[in-house]
Amino acid sequence: MCSIRNVALIGIISLFFWGCGSKQEISYFPPSKPTFGKPISSNAVHRATMRPYTVNGITYYPTVVEVGTKYRGIASWYGPNFHGKKTSNGEIYNMHDFTAAHKTLPMNTMLKVTNLRNHKSVIVRVNDRGPFVGNRIIDLSYAAAKQIGMIGTGTAPVELEVLDFDKNIASLPNMPRKSIVLTNFAVQIGSFRRYQGASITRERNALVDGRYRAVVKKFIFDGAPLYRVWLTGFQSEDEARDFIRTGRYPGAFIIRN
Repeated sequence: MCSIRNVALIGIISLFFWGCGSKQEISYFPPSKPTFGKPISSNAVHRATMRPYTVNGITYYPTVVEVGTKYRGIASWYGPNFHGKKTSNGEIYNMHDFTAAHKTLPMNTMLKVTNLRNHKSVIVRVNDRGPFVGNRIIDLSYAAAKQIGMIGTGTAPVELEVLDFDKNIASLPNMPRKSIVLTNFAVQIGSFRRYQGASITRERNALVDGRYRAVVKKFIFDGAPLYRVWLTGFQSEDEARDFIRTGRYPGAFIIRN
């Protein structure tokens, strides 16, 4: 693993080396395309039925995800280095199970993942948060990645389709489409091996624009603590996306508690 540099200046974020077969850990990267991660297909609840809110003169609506919503992006995978460790929802990660990490979808969301290079598909259950890389859409378990033929390449362009929000997959084609309103969005603005760097960044961003508060989230990576700084208080994904577009925090990306 390459050396790690911790920088306490605002807007400068630590860099970590990563490789195939382990969960990518890099918190500075070129900003992703503005539309990355947004649904490419959805029958989302009509906006007129949702209560709007306004921030800086812009009207936003709650973020809705439905069964049938589709996304496209780059998938990665993680395996042996995390086998037997806790996931974000408290489960023990088993690289031989068909699971995945996603930044924002609810835990237990069932997804059909299709490798767009070879059209192989697999069904996975979200039980973890990540990948903590802005231009990646999902982190697959070793078993899932193997089934769709992306172990060797490490990454692959994929399409995600939401099948259900429950691991029992109760939905049938003739049943009403189910939807979930997502809340508790955050924007990651830094990642540090040393708590001091995260603490300084949090203090300097204690209250941004009078509405967003910085918090430190502790994770374990390669057997050692990793401290991520998140700005919280975003009510929708669009609000968080517009905030990132301002360019105030290079490499920032959307995450959800």
